[in-house]
Amino acid sequence: MIRRLLRPHIDAYRAALAECRADLAQMNFRHQCALADLHRELDETRAAFEELKAAVRHRVAAERELTNLRTLRDAERDFGTPLN
Repeated sequence: MIRRLLRPHIDAYRAALAECRADLAQMNFRHQCALADLHRELDETRAAFEELKAAVRHRVAAERELTNLRTLRDAERDFGTPLN
């Protein structure tokens, strides 16, 4: 008798639990996809940042070399003679 009274409630509880688990699985899948997208974007951003740092290092080295060359040029120039 008690089993017949509890059975509809147990079935409803099981159905609700199954629905909750399905919702959680779907939410977890969406979360994992979003997380993977963010990791990809972060990797791309890091790669772009590394390229930028390399470009800045090259520019600084080129500016330093240019300054050294100008210093050498100015030291060797005879300021008494015209350039043209």
